[in-house]
Amino acid sequence: MTTHITGTREEWLAARIELLAAEKDLTRRSDELARRRQQFPWVRIDKAYRFETDVGDVSLIDLFKGRSQLLVYHFMFGPDYKAGCPSCSMIADGFEGFAVHLAHHDVTLAAVSRAPLPKLQAYRKRMGWTFDWASSFGGDFNFDFNISFTEAQQREGSIEYNYHRGGHAMDETTVVPPPVAQFAATCGTDAPTYTRDRPGMSTFVLEDGVVHHVYSTYARGLDSLWGAYQWLDRAPRGRNEQGPWWRRHDEYGPR
Repeated sequence: MTTHITGTREEWLAARIELLAAEKDLTRRSDELARRRQQFPWVRIDKAYRFETDVGDVSLIDLFKGRSQLLVYHFMFGPDYKAGCPSCSMIADGFEGFAVHLAHHDVTLAAVSRAPLPKLQAYRKRMGWTFDWASSFGGDFNFDFNISFTEAQQREGSIEYNYHRGGHAMDETTVVPPPVAQFAATCGTDAPTYTRDRPGMSTFVLEDGVVHHVYSTYARGLDSLWGAYQWLDRAPRGRNEQGPWWRRHDEYGPR
């Protein structure tokens, strides 16, 4: 039996109209945040980053694939992982549908991870994905954009993630939160190794042959890119979770 309130259609309509005003306000504020992102100062990138891709060794400019804008999803897949992060995998499940639309709007979407390319290719095949995925193995790209960290930083407690030093669940080394240990195990590694790579996304623009970094977001800043949660937030019981419930899409049992 439901313990939720019930009501008449008239009561429902009154509540819906009241909520609609709040939703419209949120939409306007979201539009304003988007404008503020687009007004960020562009930071020129002079370092010659290199990546391994399906077509060989390429530069950061090559990742644009002839377009002027590049969106990079920093996918958690460290060199010692045996599989990609389940959370990043759930987010990436949505890439297939909209990457083609972005491509026809002068925007390239690509994932970048530190794992060697053969690992990325094998996992992408397992997941049935086709989006561009580049390996930054052996380079500075992930470290420079604050989504990969060294063992020394971990030991010293000097990791700065999401524009703060410490305070994130993945920074805990003494008492590892159960979800972190759980996800590390599903990636075939231990918690310290798992948490030396983090999720995020960064945007770049190419103008007059020069690449500029425009924006980066991390942690819950990725919520709006997590398609399944946008649907759950509109479901009658919302996210309805008490810890991680999701798996890679090929690990669920029959529906």
